[in-house]
Amino acid sequence: MTDRTAEWVAAAAGGRLVAGQPDVAGPHRAVVDSREAAAGDLFVGLAGTRTDGGAFASAALDAGAWGVLVEPARADELGAPDGGRAVIAAPDPLQALQSLALEWRRELRCPVVGVTGSTGKTSTKDILAALLLPQWPETHANRENLNTEIGLPLTILDAERGTDALVLEMAMRGAGQIAELTKIAEPDVGLIVNVGPVHLELLGTVERVAAAKAELIRDLPAGATCVVPAAEPLLEPHLRDDLETITFGEGGDVHLVSFAHGRARIDARGTEVVLDLPYSGAHNVVNTVAAVAAATALGVVPSGRVEVSFSALRGEVVELGGGVTVVNDCYNANPMSMRAALDHLADSPAARRIAVLGTMAELGEDGERFHREIGRRADELGVDVLVTVGEAALPYADAFDGERHAVASPEEARAILEELAQPGDRVLIKGSRSAGLERVVGANQA
Repeated sequence: MTDRTAEWVAAAAGGRLVAGQPDVAGPHRAVVDSREAAAGDLFVGLAGTRTDGGAFASAALDAGAWGVLVEPARADELGAPDGGRAVIAAPDPLQALQSLALEWRRELRCPVVGVTGSTGKTSTKDILAALLLPQWPETHANRENLNTEIGLPLTILDAERGTDALVLEMAMRGAGQIAELTKIAEPDVGLIVNVGPVHLELLGTVERVAAAKAELIRDLPAGATCVVPAAEPLLEPHLRDDLETITFGEGGDVHLVSFAHGRARIDARGTEVVLDLPYSGAHNVVNTVAAVAAATALGVVPSGRVEVSFSALRGEVVELGGGVTVVNDCYNANPMSMRAALDHLADSPAARRIAVLGTMAELGEDGERFHREIGRRADELGVDVLVTVGEAALPYADAFDGERHAVASPEEARAILEELAQPGDRVLIKGSRSAGLERVVGANQA
């Protein structure tokens, strides 16, 4: 936004410039944490459940921020900051942040892909960005989990003039949230990776989950493209005749022909795509097919080595001292992603396979059943040792006949893992974010 002025930024946000020079060059990006504020940053003071971010506007200015966007009362308190830095007043700073992001998205004039799904959307976003980068080197995507009503606009505002494409992951927990993100991003392509039993505590049924994800399809402009799994009955009622629809997966317009020794051959609507992948998990091969489908919707036919950097805590492989390998996949978990992770564990060479599993959150009244089914799946796959973490994870063990251990906390899981793990073992650590399983590996790395 540096080629726009402070006056433009205020107007785009639906706010009012109450201090600073109207014609000064705009900020590089926006931040919502005053501790991150630095020269060139616009600090946006958001009201939280416990604290009002606007109270930290002065600290952001002291740190050298370009300016601040706060509620009118906070703007009055700030007066005219030293150095002529901008103060923008808006009744609702979050809405102002989103409005500013929408206007900047329009200024960028680049293709936008919205990516959502019940599981694997972050990895698919990472893969799609990697597929586009060789041909579109200024592709910009969400960092880590910046995929919410706050994170998505921050991602857009972090993109610079000359961006080739935006790949925007969209997260949700309930109805209406994908619609809110779609309104900000205005995607040209909407990709739904899959639909499964997640957020049932709020949405109740998988059909409602599908409807919430399909808000992305519903709100695409006529003539846009939606990319969906082939023969997914839950999405079929939401497809539109005025969109181009590309299906992926078995029987789809884009499908896997073969995968061996890290090389994937994909039929992309009659064009052969050959990719060398640095990963072998079946779930990420499927995610790659989805990403190829979205790339072709943009007119990009990828090829060659896929150089992808996955977001943190998503299938990270950590080599511990003593020849123990840990797969740290503890960012989140649901029945679909848990099955995929266990399948990959079973397919991986190892002396023994150990699963350290925390709860799968937000599954509603069927939560215990879903946990028992995952325990049964681990047993069927021949997992050697199961460690359940926390009371809510105990049902995993009900259907598991192998060696079992139950611990109350991630710290206890770390301690028992230090005793159990032997050279050649492969350990999967997976659970919902609320389980805090990143602490299992924290003190264990060599």
